[in-house]
Amino acid sequence: MTTLRMPIGQSDFGLLIRKKNYFVDKSLFIQELLEDSADIILITRPRRFGKTLNLSMLRYYFAKEVDGQETETLFKGLNIQHASEEIRQHQGKYPVIFLTFKDLKFRTFEETYKNFCQLIAFSYREHRYLLTQSELALDEKQDYQAILEKRAAPEVINYALKTLSSHLYHYYKVPPIILIDEYDTPIQSGYLNNYYPDIVELFRNFLGAALKDNPHCFKAVLTGILRVSKESLFSGLNNLEVYSVIHPKYGQYFGFTESEVQTLLDKAGLSEKTEGIRHWYNGYQIGQHIIYNPWSLLNCVKNEGLLKRYWLNTSDNGLVKDCLYRSGLIHQEVFERLLQGQTIHCSIDEQIVFPDLNTSNRNEGVILSFLLMAGYFKVVSTDYTEHGTQCQLAIPNIEIRGLYGELIQDWLVAGQNQISHNQFLEELLQGDIPAFEESFRFLLENTISVHDLSQNPEAFYHGFMTGLTAHLQSHPAYELKSNKESGYGRYDYFILSKDPKKPSLLMEFKRVSVSKMDTLETIEALLETAAQAALKQIEEKAYDREAQHCGCSTLLKIAIAFCGKRFKLVYRT
Repeated sequence: MTTLRMPIGQSDFGLLIRKKNYFVDKSLFIQELLEDSADIILITRPRRFGKTLNLSMLRYYFAKEVDGQETETLFKGLNIQHASEEIRQHQGKYPVIFLTFKDLKFRTFEETYKNFCQLIAFSYREHRYLLTQSELALDEKQDYQAILEKRAAPEVINYALKTLSSHLYHYYKVPPIILIDEYDTPIQSGYLNNYYPDIVELFRNFLGAALKDNPHCFKAVLTGILRVSKESLFSGLNNLEVYSVIHPKYGQYFGFTESEVQTLLDKAGLSEKTEGIRHWYNGYQIGQHIIYNPWSLLNCVKNEGLLKRYWLNTSDNGLVKDCLYRSGLIHQEVFERLLQGQTIHCSIDEQIVFPDLNTSNRNEGVILSFLLMAGYFKVVSTDYTEHGTQCQLAIPNIEIRGLYGELIQDWLVAGQNQISHNQFLEELLQGDIPAFEESFRFLLENTISVHDLSQNPEAFYHGFMTGLTAHLQSHPAYELKSNKESGYGRYDYFILSKDPKKPSLLMEFKRVSVSKMDTLETIEALLETAAQAALKQIEEKAYDREAQHCGCSTLLKIAIAFCGKRFKLVYRT
């Protein structure tokens, strides 16, 4: 096992190279950027996909010095050194304004604005020489000093970026490059903490002034997760190009490609674990490139190939949880199909506005679009039609599938302290069906609304069980199968146990229709009849044939008949 120097989370290109840390060479991103005819470029990618590091690399390439240190030697041996002279002549030739808003997330607008002004002051401080070595007018020097001292008026802050670019242009006689990292992080924070209108207005003024018809800017590059455009943040920008996860350009530069991952695993002595790592962390597709989640991959290598969820944590999943819970998607048939590894068709909106995620909209397309842009789905295929962008979506890998299972479980047991989901699941997997039946009854009575059952009840019950057991998809001892052919038909749900000490479970679901005139006694009788019929169907249609082929030592055949929140469960070995 080879030990590689990989400081997880290091986003300063200069420090990473000078300390001789392992670097996946993305330097040809510079060439492709220079060849792009657009003056203003927005690249949207999921969090922790290398956006900050890439913008830091651009900063070091275009600036002659960063923090008083020469930058030219940092690119020795990298792919960009083999580019044409036309490309290489840009190295070290520009003043650079670099702003990252990735940590600008606070509970109030007042805190956010205070720290926003602090970031602007840092950028002005980097170019403080302009105060003494340039011919600034007295009022310009006063505004500059006010920004440094964080006492500038809001109207001065609104134009701070445009003003600085103008000062740099007149000093160097070269238009500067503007780099803005994670521009939408404070906007998302504003949405979550109820100061959304204020933060949108701030960024509309700040970005609009700097990027619209600014003759003192050679090129501007912004990154984020979403294109927040309906609020007119980019209104009037005639030369703006947006490259999201459904656009092929720059596809290989954010995240790791198959060849980059294989090289890394070879050097780390983890080649034998390639297959498992592929299933856990790749699956994203941008253009022709299959992309791995870089954060997860690096953490996995650092932990000697340990397969677990690295990318996902509670705080980062807050908005995702909120969207799923309030939209109702987690108990719809669409989510069941996704958890089974199938694809779904969806119209994608690349211009999502955070208020569109609000519960009052109940817009499935908006929620799915957001989850796609945020990295929780992958694009299988894209079709541009007169009705907009149509995509086939799927869950990208085991890591994300496990998250969805966890979210569904959290939803199911939210606020229900009387029952442990782990206990409920263990009862099922151990084959303690009477105990499982009681726990299952409790969940139905306390977590499900009758409105959830109105459109397609049988599909709902199927999805309910799929959700309860979804995180077993990433468990090495189990394999989940749904609606598969076996014997003379299709069974509903099959939990295949690879542990000979634990049973496999074959499940069939039936819906019972009743009238308002039916008594409780009649309903109970109908449920009993339907459950017995479902159990008989399992045996007559030989649904257990697949289980026999898999060598199951113990198989439990379970039939459940539903009517609203009432059900009858029967089983047989």
